[in-house]
Amino acid sequence: MTAAPAPRPALPRWAETLRQKYLAGEASTFVLYRNVFDSFLVGQTLHSLQSFLVAELFKDTKKHVCEVSLERGIRVLSGKWERGMAGLVGDASESDQGGLTLAALHALEQQMRSEQSTALIVPYADALLPAGDPSFMPQQDRQIYLAFHRWSLDPSLTRGDNITVLIAESLNAINPGLLSNPKVAAIEVPMPDLEQRRRVMAHLAPTLTEAQVRLFSERTGGLRTVQLASILANSEGHGMGEPERRAFLLQLLSGTPDAEQRASTLASITAGMTPAEITRLIEPGKALPVDDVNAQVLKVIHTRKREMIEKECAGLIEFIEPRHGLASVGGHENIKHELLAIAKNLKEGNTTLTPMGLLAVGPMGSGKTFVIKAFLKEAGLSAVALKNFRSKWVGSTEANLERVLATVKAMGPIAVIIDEGDRSFGNGGGEGGDDGTSSRIIARLKEFMAETENRGQVLFVMMTNRPDKLDSDIKRPGRLDRKIPFFYCQTAAERAQVLQAVLARYSQPCSATPPEWLALCEALDGYSNADLEALALLSVEQAHNQAIPLDAAVLAAAAADFMPPQERDMIEFMELLAVSETSRRTMLPQRYREMAVADIQSNLRDARRRALAR
Repeated sequence: MTAAPAPRPALPRWAETLRQKYLAGEASTFVLYRNVFDSFLVGQTLHSLQSFLVAELFKDTKKHVCEVSLERGIRVLSGKWERGMAGLVGDASESDQGGLTLAALHALEQQMRSEQSTALIVPYADALLPAGDPSFMPQQDRQIYLAFHRWSLDPSLTRGDNITVLIAESLNAINPGLLSNPKVAAIEVPMPDLEQRRRVMAHLAPTLTEAQVRLFSERTGGLRTVQLASILANSEGHGMGEPERRAFLLQLLSGTPDAEQRASTLASITAGMTPAEITRLIEPGKALPVDDVNAQVLKVIHTRKREMIEKECAGLIEFIEPRHGLASVGGHENIKHELLAIAKNLKEGNTTLTPMGLLAVGPMGSGKTFVIKAFLKEAGLSAVALKNFRSKWVGSTEANLERVLATVKAMGPIAVIIDEGDRSFGNGGGEGGDDGTSSRIIARLKEFMAETENRGQVLFVMMTNRPDKLDSDIKRPGRLDRKIPFFYCQTAAERAQVLQAVLARYSQPCSATPPEWLALCEALDGYSNADLEALALLSVEQAHNQAIPLDAAVLAAAAADFMPPQERDMIEFMELLAVSETSRRTMLPQRYREMAVADIQSNLRDARRRALAR
């Protein structure tokens, strides 16, 4: 009796979507975009996208599979042409067939009509069919575009079981005239999800335990399969082999708890690293936490993940790693209470009670950046900051943006920080002669911020002291739906808390008594949190220079010497802006809490006139 054939491995979801759309006759030309330069694990084999299409998707369904590329022309990847293509088509084993010609495309079309069931794979389709008005293209580019457009609509070709797959990282880089064709379907190839990362880790590092695979796959969100392969033991990297790395790690970890287990695990995730790099990451002289044998491993994973993602995003994002939690924040009790509640919901995965975004508003020096970073530490959130995106995303702007957003989404839960948001999202932005690029960037970011599936996964946090310059649409509920107002300390006790918190962060003990603190801080009315920090550090400097202990007398001398900035009109204006933007009256200082909306707006107009009259 003949044994039943082994079931074929399940296709990735995006490939199954392509198959179903093709079988339903929805489209005959498909555009695969986004994560197209990754590897794909099917069964026990890692494929590139092209090899996956040839060896898995089209293996038993297409007689002929060809590559059509601007650089190498037309190459047969699977099957043999029987006639008509001599001299125009090369075999995939040949290294260089020259560029694509219009004559080769016409001959290919004749072959598809006479010998049906053909799949065409077009890598780097954005180079062959670039975005732009066909009227302004060179003649050959226009002819190639028209050929692909006509093929997608030609019933005799589509009925002949022919399919065309265009591959490009950015959908925006493909000619929009082709994309708008009703017989062309665009399918996103997403970043690996948690289950895919788990399968890849188990495949590439079989020595890891099931618990380690689960933990490490949770911590590698945002990495592609090729990036996971580059850090795991079975990847074909350069440098020391796994046994050599294990022996080296055993030497580094000699005398530490669980040295054998740690060395084996670390050897599995340090492929391609030099001894110096491993030593720098492991820090062998540093005390290890006794309750977490994976602490060093997670540190290595985090460091390598950070390096890879920052490189992947071409410097457009920067990881933020806060050192202090909300316990290190002096004053701001109502804000800390609000942020602790949000942090609790994030930790518990309670997405219903988690805001889509936060807007921190208030005058300069009121502690917005420090408090928000402390909140991220409290919530246990990874965080990245968008860096100079309006000035750096030139040329391939939209492609870079999509790469960043795809990476951010795959890394969730994560916070995206936009400091000085009025500069990036100021109303009227994007009209500065850049052909609308900035406007399209901002529109795409707004769209992403409003995607409800991001709730609890991607938290946008924007900080500004001029919310009046923000586009009103960016501030609406559903994007930045929790607005947190920051003010200078209202009482001497609050100012004393800030000074004490600053000195504690810098490990500078002070012998001042509580009455001395209050007496000193009564005279500091109107000082910002930044002013108070500068004053605290000035007192530390003076105590050091005089070689005396830091006490109330040193603090008083520093306070008498320190000159805070004098911009009262602007500060009042920014405070009233914060009042007008707040989500809740209970977060306001007492003097503003009962003020009528009409009075707030009237005072704001007067303050604006005084502040901006200079």
